[in-house]
Amino acid sequence: MKVIEGGISSVTSIRASGIYAGIKNQKKDLALIVADPVSLANPPIAAGVFTKNRVCAAPVWVCREHLQDPSVQSIVVNSGNANACTGDEGMSNARQMTELTANALSIPSDQVLVCSTGVIGQQLPMDKIEAGIAEAATQLSTTGGRDTAEAIMTTDTIPKEIAVEVEISGQPVRIGGTAKGSGMIAPNMATMLGFITTDVVITPDLLQTCLSEANELSFNRITVDSDTSTNDTVLLLATASAEHPKIESTDDPAYQTFSRGLIYVCTELAKMIARDGEGATKLVEVLILNAQTKSDALKTGRAVAESPLVKTAIFANDANWGRFMMAIGKSGAIFDPYRVGVYISDYQIVKDGMDAGYSEEIASQQLCAEEVKIRIDLQAGPASATFWTCDYSYDYIRINADYRT
Repeated sequence: MKVIEGGISSVTSIRASGIYAGIKNQKKDLALIVADPVSLANPPIAAGVFTKNRVCAAPVWVCREHLQDPSVQSIVVNSGNANACTGDEGMSNARQMTELTANALSIPSDQVLVCSTGVIGQQLPMDKIEAGIAEAATQLSTTGGRDTAEAIMTTDTIPKEIAVEVEISGQPVRIGGTAKGSGMIAPNMATMLGFITTDVVITPDLLQTCLSEANELSFNRITVDSDTSTNDTVLLLATASAEHPKIESTDDPAYQTFSRGLIYVCTELAKMIARDGEGATKLVEVLILNAQTKSDALKTGRAVAESPLVKTAIFANDANWGRFMMAIGKSGAIFDPYRVGVYISDYQIVKDGMDAGYSEEIASQQLCAEEVKIRIDLQAGPASATFWTCDYSYDYIRINADYRT
């Protein structure tokens, strides 16, 4: 596997665009992604995973509906308005976005998926959306991935994209991705949108299985503020343009090769989201080792990664190990507190659940890094889990207090 340039545009038969439609103030805010068919036998297909919040935005419902048939050729996305909690009008507007896109591309509307992100509770400015979709369709390009990455941003400070190439049956297969998200980010997905393209040739069921597995190990392992959004969506669009035999079984070594590439792309995008958390100054990796069960490992990782007291201590470069022990203890995992070890990178600050006799100066230096690794050994069993989060700075309050003003 090798990392390549181009994001979603690195994949053959993908065109994309991102334009300013006037939804936001002078920033790109509407994007299109299109998979051009290359074979009648293997048309483009898609898979998706969605928010677990009971308050779902209208586009989430429409995507779920349209994915009942995995034949998909396009995704339309707007930022600046979430189209959530908008009732029947919001549902009508989401459907209209798919119809406008379908008309512009001369494809069926049920082969268009739709996503929105931004402020909750406001109706979409459909006059601007209509004009924007028409313009975006004229701007589609095989190098338009970066424009898409910029158009889906809200409080993000940087566009997020990655691409890799793997080899299947001697043929190159590409996987490209872009994502947005920096706040309202929690395990079980978040205020995040992720769009992944690939030219792999695979059955629809296996494409969905592969995305669900990758999502569980990546986007479901990040947290910024423990809030699960109304809109979070990850869509995987496969053009089926690679020249290898179709993958039809999880036992096929080609499936494992593709899966590893997809997990890598999803994980790198997830880490970019955590690193760009609202007001964040550090990416924090929380590794739980030797938990009694996988469930306990996940509980512990989530509790530590979500703790405001842990996150503020990390921001202050303060190795206040009592905060780690507090978070571990409230997780609900089964373990002996007097066997727990806590490390910052490889530097131990807790041994057998007590002060390890560490140096505050050395521990503080370890926390000064832009990427901080917290390793927690429960010594209770064989299970492990990794989460990614960020620190809480003063700017987190400022950004969210000023979000609508």
